[in-house]
Amino acid sequence: MRLEIGSRGPSKIRFRELVVDYVQIVVGAALVALGANLFLVPNNVVAGGITGIAIIGHTLLRTPVGLGVFVLNLPLLWLGWRYAGGGRFVIRTAVAVTVLSVVIDATAPYLKAVTHDRLLVICYGGLLDGLGSGLVLRARGTTGGTDVFARLARRYLGMPMGTSLLLMNLVIFAAAGKVYGLEPVMVALALAFVSARVVDLVQDGLSTARAALIVTTKPDEVRAAVIERLDRGVTILEGQGGFSGENRPVLFVVVSASEVVRLKRIMAEVDRKAFITITPAKEVLGEGFAPNRPGDA
Repeated sequence: MRLEIGSRGPSKIRFRELVVDYVQIVVGAALVALGANLFLVPNNVVAGGITGIAIIGHTLLRTPVGLGVFVLNLPLLWLGWRYAGGGRFVIRTAVAVTVLSVVIDATAPYLKAVTHDRLLVICYGGLLDGLGSGLVLRARGTTGGTDVFARLARRYLGMPMGTSLLLMNLVIFAAAGKVYGLEPVMVALALAFVSARVVDLVQDGLSTARAALIVTTKPDEVRAAVIERLDRGVTILEGQGGFSGENRPVLFVVVSASEVVRLKRIMAEVDRKAFITITPAKEVLGEGFAPNRPGDA
């Protein structure tokens, strides 16, 4: 009986992760589509990537934006299958592209522009676009188009996806300038910057944690105080003074931002001569923080 339960456990976990991934893909693609219809298309603001090309096509040829997104992405699916993840990648991207295309065209007749204020378009349009794209990318899919190239850039060049998306979109914005003029392109560039930052935020996570390295002559007292008063774990590393050559323990502690003041008070009480560096921890997974899930990899 135990063997049977254990054998099913990993399968159940993988199935749950698969469901979470596809929910993120569907929700993310829908958010991108809603952002396009609520902020971009009504204000002649070109989004980045294939969606931006489809918006230009809609302006010049009156073709549906969603249909343009779908047709333009078809040849890119092969590229994704060949170089950016194989069959699993193509399936996830195909789902995202299909949802994006359908939601854009299905909701277009019923949605009106929320605002025509340029600043609000930049802020909220970029937020929806970046949040949606980030969710899809986090689930190991893309919304097609330049997202495929961004995924390749991250895999082979180590470039953050948000940064590579911003660079590739500059080419599209240059072409859009001839159609819409300078001002809409300036708005689109600012919107793309906001979107790229949100993509990186969703990809890397939002953490208010701080990592502290402590060089002290009283490691046992500091360790005991941190564990007892902050209820945080402490890792003791072996260090050597570069000037003195003496071996000294280095304590590594991760705390929340709100606990930094308490950590400083502890150090002031236990060892005022300790050397401390405190830096932002971009993302923290594990006990006391966010759970470490295989699906986040």
